[in-house]
Amino acid sequence: MTRSLCKALFFVTVFVLLTGCAESPPAQHENVCAIFTEKSDWYDAAKEMQGKWHIPFYVPLAMMEQESSFQSDVHPPETYLLGFIPWGYVSSAYGYAQAKDEVWEDYQDNTGHTSADREDFGDALDFMAWYMSKSRHYNKVPYSNAYAHYLNYHEGWGGYRRGTYRAKKWLMGVAGKVSNRAERYKRQYASCKARLDKKDDDGFLGLF
Repeated sequence: MTRSLCKALFFVTVFVLLTGCAESPPAQHENVCAIFTEKSDWYDAAKEMQGKWHIPFYVPLAMMEQESSFQSDVHPPETYLLGFIPWGYVSSAYGYAQAKDEVWEDYQDNTGHTSADREDFGDALDFMAWYMSKSRHYNKVPYSNAYAHYLNYHEGWGGYRRGTYRAKKWLMGVAGKVSNRAERYKRQYASCKARLDKKDDDGFLGLF
């Protein structure tokens, strides 16, 4: 086997291993009972976040679905020089929460969670809860108001205060979709909470 062929096989193997590490999104996005039945570790992370921040998980979860469709390694669109040469992404947003580099670093510094990973569902959900806590502090947005929280998340705290979203009808439409999804998740969860909690308890007892 030639050296160049070995080198090519090495890079192919690395690529396959790296792409295989990305967690697949849930099969269903619009039913929170199905999401947590499929991904019980996500349910554990959602309950942990809710207990820590006192924020109903269905709000950041609805925002996350809008931002990344629950894909762990998604980037924003690429830009192209001269229309065909790849020239990086339109922003540094990345991962489940589509968090930009500078805001993610602020979160790490502010919370002390320096090992937080944007490809980790629990870390991304915790980041979104942290951001929502700032939106509540700066702009007095109740945690249950998914519409206003999504506008804060998209426009930034200052942009929300200035009302920049008012010139973006499309964005207000998206915020409405997020709000409707959060309410749907809330209703669905009420119907399956007992079952999900029992499954969690059964799984825990099964360890002994």
